[in-house]
Amino acid sequence: MIATIQYNSRKLKVDLKQPLDISIPLTGKDTNVSAWFLGPPKIEPETTEGKTISVANGAVVNFNTITFNPHAHGTHTETVGHITEKVYSINKNLKQFFFLAEVVTVAPEKLGDDNVISKKQLQFALGNKKREAIVIRTLPNTKEKKSRQYSHTNPTYLLEDAANYLKSKGIKHLLIDLPSVDKELDNGALLAHNAFWNTSGKVRLDATITEFIYVSNKIEDGEYMLNLQIAPFENDASPSKPILYKIIE
Repeated sequence: MIATIQYNSRKLKVDLKQPLDISIPLTGKDTNVSAWFLGPPKIEPETTEGKTISVANGAVVNFNTITFNPHAHGTHTETVGHITEKVYSINKNLKQFFFLAEVVTVAPEKLGDDNVISKKQLQFALGNKKREAIVIRTLPNTKEKKSRQYSHTNPTYLLEDAANYLKSKGIKHLLIDLPSVDKELDNGALLAHNAFWNTSGKVRLDATITEFIYVSNKIEDGEYMLNLQIAPFENDASPSKPILYKIIE
């Protein structure tokens, strides 16, 4: 199923039968990826009048309630409402879902006791390419990322000048395989979030940050069409399912 997409002056072809899913599924297990000092999500059948509503327990349907936090428990896409007093809904502010994206792989640099992604690294990765979205894969890139417990581990993060650089390049959608673009404990500074969304100037309401992705090593660096799928939550963030499509030359 080959689709041709008119993108500015280019005609891009993608095979819709070859999606590359870079989301991490949410489970009700202790091995579910986690951050921000929360326990695992829960996926449990409801109980009514002492009866568990699941087919395995004799009910005619399965009727699970899911308890989770989108920021802590898996792939999610967020708006500037994540860090502002006014809550901007992801469902209202993400109005387009296909973007030209660049997948880049970065080996974090040491900065004191931290591992960071710098402006220089992103400049090298992007060069003069013009993209609407960037997908950042950090090294080492192991499948353990899909079940890692990040709390109290001081994960890699973006430096403020790196986020400012992406903003200056016109990147509207930042996707990364980390629990946050900012340092785990930074006294609430949130430098990269604020820089990317330009909260000190004209706020970029149509820009998003997607965290907790996983980009398989089978996916090469380069140009892709991104389909950024969200659940229709009226909230600052929503669980999401970003899908890449390789561009056929």
